[in-house]
Amino acid sequence: MNFASDNWAGAHPDISANLSRHATGAATAYGDSDLDRAIYRRFSEIFEREVAVFFVATGTAANALSMSACNRIGGVAFCHSEAHMTVDEFGASGFFTGGARMSPVPGALGRINPQALDRAIMRYSQDLAPAGQPMAVTITQATEVGTVYTAAEITAISEVSHRHGLPLHMDGARFANAIAAIDATVAEMTWKSGIDIVSFGGTKNGCWMADAVVVLNPNLGRDLRLLRQRAAQNFSKSRFIAAQFEAYFADDLWLKTARHANVMAARLAAAIEDSASARLAWPPQANEVFAILSHDNAARLQAAGAKFYEWGVPHGFDGHLSENEAIHRFVTSFATTDEDIARFEALIGA
Repeated sequence: MNFASDNWAGAHPDISANLSRHATGAATAYGDSDLDRAIYRRFSEIFEREVAVFFVATGTAANALSMSACNRIGGVAFCHSEAHMTVDEFGASGFFTGGARMSPVPGALGRINPQALDRAIMRYSQDLAPAGQPMAVTITQATEVGTVYTAAEITAISEVSHRHGLPLHMDGARFANAIAAIDATVAEMTWKSGIDIVSFGGTKNGCWMADAVVVLNPNLGRDLRLLRQRAAQNFSKSRFIAAQFEAYFADDLWLKTARHANVMAARLAAAIEDSASARLAWPPQANEVFAILSHDNAARLQAAGAKFYEWGVPHGFDGHLSENEAIHRFVTSFATTDEDIARFEALIGA
């Protein structure tokens, strides 16, 4: 009953097998092998347009390098007040950019409010140039609290962002889970809705270690090759990242694993909702479930082997917490089994 994080899950067998298949022989280094180039073309097919792809080791590196591509002197990037980039990445974007800052914007349950974003950007007028220069907007898809932006919601944010001349970045650590959750294609959820650059995550969804910066707007990313080199993210044996993505995309494995994780989350949410000892904090949309448990009940479940974390109260939460209750996060993955859910259902119903 490991619901601590999809980061805790292992690698999908198909991806492991493909790594082994490419482990012998020689191939051109530093992203220029036949396999690397084939995967770059595959990304363009998936996004339905020509894109530039830069493999990196982690989602944090992808986010920080994306901000570097958008950077300006005294740069300010706007994100949700609870976004991973501002709360959990230890200032990586500021470090990689040489001093850019993240400016938090409110919004209910992990999603930026477009009107609040407009007001936040307007605070940095030409008369207040010493305060910093707006350089980008970033959204998280799926969000840190398991909600998902629709294509229309992304478009509303992009209209604000682009009206102010700012590129729009998507932190897609759980990109596949978001695609599996909404009725939209990759193109519709990204560049057709105004996204300019994407941090594309595969690690949480069955890969060993495979993330990428995907540049959709050809006016961005001219220096990303150099920025990646300086950031120590240019792999000599990049074919092993490419090999993971080759298996990840084959027969739409990446969507199958994401759909499985989302279905497991829906089943987990139903078990919580049916329980007399817990309730959902809000409906899940992807593969993260947030439940309200008493401290005693949470301790009982954890002692019985269920792994999950207590979570803070997000902006826009309209429920009620008593003094002896807290919100807890449960995350499912491609490796979550029916047995895991059944065991937890029996345990929480006891």
